[in-house]
Amino acid sequence: MASEAENLDAEAEAADQWQLVNTPLGEPWSGRTRYAAAMFFFKRGEMNAETLEVYRICARLDAENPLSIILDRGVGNKLAAVCRGVQVP
Repeated sequence: MASEAENLDAEAEAADQWQLVNTPLGEPWSGRTRYAAAMFFFKRGEMNAETLEVYRICARLDAENPLSIILDRGVGNKLAAVCRGVQVP
């Protein structure tokens, strides 16, 4: 069983990775940064493969918004809802 300190570390890491997923569009290497952070959530089972694939496609496209592609494809509905500020169970 994970200790309370380990749980806090995991939560802090997730918060850091979430900030990286939301790296502003157009910054140099921002697409790769978002993809690396997306991989973190995929490995934790919090992102599906279809959503991760969108981040992979956008990795070399720093100005491309992965969220618009995710919404167009209808994948990652939980992620899209979180980005919109909707509480998802």
